[in-house]
Amino acid sequence: MSQELHDQINAELKAFHSDPAAFMNQRPAKKNVSPGGSDCAAPHFDQAALERHDYVAARDLLRKQAADSGELDERARALFSDNDRADRLVDTYSCTGLQSMENNGLLQARLPEQPWSDDYWALYLGVLGKRYAVGSNFPNSTDWKVNFDFIQRNPAAAVLAGGDQNAVNRLSPSEKYDILVGDRQFSLTKQMWEEGRGYYEQSGQVEIWMGICHGWAPAAYMLPRPVNAVTVLAADGQTRLTFFPSDIKALASLLWAKVSPKAKFIGGRCNDTNPQTDPKTGRILAQNCFDTNPGTWHLAMVNQIGASQRSMVMDATYDYEVWNQPVLAYSYSYFNPASGAAVNSLAEATVRKAQFSGDKLAAYRGAQTDSIVGIAMEVEYLVETAPSQHTPDGPHRDRTEKVLYLYDLELDFSGKIIGGEWYQNAHPDFLWTPAQGARALPSWESRNTVRPEEWEEGRPVPEMWRQIAAITSEYSKTPMAAVTERLIQLAGR
Repeated sequence: MSQELHDQINAELKAFHSDPAAFMNQRPAKKNVSPGGSDCAAPHFDQAALERHDYVAARDLLRKQAADSGELDERARALFSDNDRADRLVDTYSCTGLQSMENNGLLQARLPEQPWSDDYWALYLGVLGKRYAVGSNFPNSTDWKVNFDFIQRNPAAAVLAGGDQNAVNRLSPSEKYDILVGDRQFSLTKQMWEEGRGYYEQSGQVEIWMGICHGWAPAAYMLPRPVNAVTVLAADGQTRLTFFPSDIKALASLLWAKVSPKAKFIGGRCNDTNPQTDPKTGRILAQNCFDTNPGTWHLAMVNQIGASQRSMVMDATYDYEVWNQPVLAYSYSYFNPASGAAVNSLAEATVRKAQFSGDKLAAYRGAQTDSIVGIAMEVEYLVETAPSQHTPDGPHRDRTEKVLYLYDLELDFSGKIIGGEWYQNAHPDFLWTPAQGARALPSWESRNTVRPEEWEEGRPVPEMWRQIAAITSEYSKTPMAAVTERLIQLAGR
């Protein structure tokens, strides 16, 4: 560990031991590690919304969106019973103790292939109907109707009829898709603007945090990165359309937001906007608001990112920003929970429960706990970037952030991790991932056995695809998987 990180851990532990309740309610600081690409305005709440804890309702809505897309195994937190088990989430569950993690070189890990950043495609901007490439000509107003009215005054059909190739290529991702598949009704684009209409008509506004990050996060590692711009022939046999990496990412994110397959899921569910806490320690008392157990979190990170070498989605709604984010890397070190100091070895960090007289969280320890080990884990994850027509795309255009979490792990007599306690209430809420090799597939497409390779390079999409595309846009509000996946294949060349 670096001296800077060593000093940070010691300073934070000192603050925790000095005033546990105050420290427990602080939000961990985030560090921008890889500032690639264009900055993306994070969907922050205003101060009044923060005071009302509106982000709790937002978290539950995003959880529901993910659940509606697939079949999340939603479970409340408990001490390693059936309702909070890392082995139900990870691909490979090979390490259950800290010593075995060390022996296997899993104190730190980074994925060999980095998931890609994308926009969260906000509803107030029309989701994939946003004409991001026209610059200041698109209003980018926080008022959904102002943006919608601009599109109504400048319809895609008129742009297409104008014959300006550059103007056509600056249309939104959904407009390009509609032209590609020959949908003269622009069904997908209409559905994109309908996403925000209901909220606007009901309350007069569309919250700026609403988007499809729950689709981007899994798509970013379930599908390959679109690297290059792709020029393809539209259904009319004449119009040539250039899909930039951001356009293809947008289609992939929407596809996985709308028809995500069955996902594995662990973590708590809390509907309280202001859950009760222990006045002495600041620890959340309600079990369902405790969220993911630290032991489950640690086992999931090490076994999924380290042993399985595949990402998963971390929900970080504690800080009212963007929630669903794909994990890229982790690195953890030890501290002694009794002395509150960073140490260099597992042996130095291990305190027997029976000898831990100053344990501020003693009332919450599991009955089978034999010893307690302090963990400081630094996690790096992908965050959003604004769409652009830059090409080629690569990790240098992604943005990542790091955050440090402090917690301890409870071990039984054999050294097996059986639980733990967070030192911060602002910690990851839930973890989820689609199964390895899963595919997002709209129902109409699955009934017709469509393969991406059937779309021959240099030719318009097959006639049968055009019929399926129109139905899929209208009723599933999503692009075809075959079109999206074929564009990714072509963009990888």
